[in-house]
Amino acid sequence: MKLDMPPFQDARLLVIGDVMLDRYWHGSANRVSPEAPVPVVKVGNQEARPGGAGNVALNVAALGSATRLIGVVGKDEAADELRSRLNAAGVYCDFIHCEDKPTITKLRVISQHQQLIRADFEEPFLVDDVAAIQGKAQDLIDDTQAVILSDYAKGALQNVTPLIELARADNIPVIVDPKGTEFEKYSGATLITPNLNEFEAVVGPCANEQELVTKGLKLVSDLQLQAILITRGEHGMTLIRPDSPELHLPARAQEVFDVTGAGDTVISVLAAAMAAGESMADATALANLAAGLVVGKLGTAAISGPELRRAILGELDSSRGVMTSEQLSIAVQDARAHGEKIVFTNGCFDIIHAGHVGYLTEAKKLGDRLIVAINDDASVRRLKGSGRPINPVERRMAVLAGLEAVDWVACFSEDTPEPLLEALRPDVLVKGGDYTIDQVVGGAFVQSYGGQVQALEFLDDCSTSEIVEKMKQAGS
Repeated sequence: MKLDMPPFQDARLLVIGDVMLDRYWHGSANRVSPEAPVPVVKVGNQEARPGGAGNVALNVAALGSATRLIGVVGKDEAADELRSRLNAAGVYCDFIHCEDKPTITKLRVISQHQQLIRADFEEPFLVDDVAAIQGKAQDLIDDTQAVILSDYAKGALQNVTPLIELARADNIPVIVDPKGTEFEKYSGATLITPNLNEFEAVVGPCANEQELVTKGLKLVSDLQLQAILITRGEHGMTLIRPDSPELHLPARAQEVFDVTGAGDTVISVLAAAMAAGESMADATALANLAAGLVVGKLGTAAISGPELRRAILGELDSSRGVMTSEQLSIAVQDARAHGEKIVFTNGCFDIIHAGHVGYLTEAKKLGDRLIVAINDDASVRRLKGSGRPINPVERRMAVLAGLEAVDWVACFSEDTPEPLLEALRPDVLVKGGDYTIDQVVGGAFVQSYGGQVQALEFLDDCSTSEIVEKMKQAGS
């Protein structure tokens, strides 16, 4: 799947849910308390971060999207700190202040990157405490492209149905991070994102992939959703839609350091990407990529736009370059499965010159992926004579792979690329130079299955043979 950076800066999102403050006390633990068999932590560093729906809003804002947050807090120092940190990150906070309950706060004591204990400060919010949420949402919904409902079962979303109906009445997608087993309250949402344990708690155990998909489709139908995204930890995530095959994406993390807040990152990137115009499948792939980044961080953390952009570029780089014929076949199949148009060209490409670069740039414009197949050294000698190639195949492939227009480079040992063409069946076959279409080797085969054949002239009227001849003259 080819990923692009969405225009997150154009997206406007409204986050509603259970906000909380996450406090972290870091220190060394080198001895056991004489009072009880517990470690003594000498606290050296304290930090606080928005958690719950606050972390979701922080993640959305970090991508560069306009973000507004509705939640319930107490009238205390924790609420002030939460608002201050969110405002500093660009999040507009529209809080409901509860007189007799504290802002939900979680204190984690950490030593040597290990969480030793967590202390929670909270009281459940009642219906009257959250009654004003509906009115605040009504005031903000007109300037919203997607709504995220972040449910941590603390009470903010105990009357969630009117919020879903409010957004859907204006065709605004609603993405829900659910909690508990009463998923019926999320009926009518666009998409829900339970983890596997939450999903199985509702539908029952899934013995295999087919059962997971079958039960997922039934839940989508029962709740009148458009899709369900099941996050599966080290097994990645699965997007299930009634009108498309299931989309399974493997986990992307190289090293899992802390899964705290990973679900917040998933729903944030997913919703922001959809608000920015991405398809649900592409938004899911971006969310999966972001999840792989966030689990490599400690505690709740936001993935910034530049971080995600670098990851996307790394993803593109990992799917480009020199390949064997077997690897190329797999890559082409994957690209074609995602609707990408395959362009193929071939040649010796002995000395890469401006004509080659211009020609390959024009060839890439004919599709989504450009394959450059080159003759190996023995094949070049048979075609060009004993003095060629000037550069061995490894160097020629490396130079071509470094060109921006080129996606994949492979070599072939035959005199013509016809066996490779038969294996790959590209959508477009391009040849450069003074060829006419009927002279392009393999052209008849490509046309036989409906492919296109095009001949492009090299720019700057230069050729490798002419360069070699000038070098010989200069040497003499």
